[in-house]
Amino acid sequence: MNWIIGWWLILAGFLSGAVLGLFFHRDGFLGGYGSFQRRMLRLGHIACAALGMLNLIVGLSPVASLWLAVGSVTMPAVCFLTAWRKPFRHLFFVPVVSLVVGVIIMLSGGRDGARPSITLGGPRSVVAEKNDGGSK
Repeated sequence: MNWIIGWWLILAGFLSGAVLGLFFHRDGFLGGYGSFQRRMLRLGHIACAALGMLNLIVGLSPVASLWLAVGSVTMPAVCFLTAWRKPFRHLFFVPVVSLVVGVIIMLSGGRDGARPSITLGGPRSVVAEKNDGGSK
């Protein structure tokens, strides 16, 4: 789940960056570089890329985090909505709480409390380790 969400977020970051990049050369674009609207769009764009990469890292572990996935999707969404209409800023608690809970769950080793066995070989090596009983 986190692996797929990670790649979709990275794609969204690339596409939103490409759209913003079409107009960034205009000094007055969205009220100028320092405007609230433009800052929120830049934050949403980078949140897609950064949280996408975080989900890819989590996707390599055997512990999936629904909370992290929800926070990763809602953070850029709230950023983009806030750039459109300022009152949406009151929804930032949703991604923040989701991301914090997701990280706490990951730090505690996941739902069952067991520490994940991280391997550098990616998702396939985790599956192979489970199939051979972890006798590496």
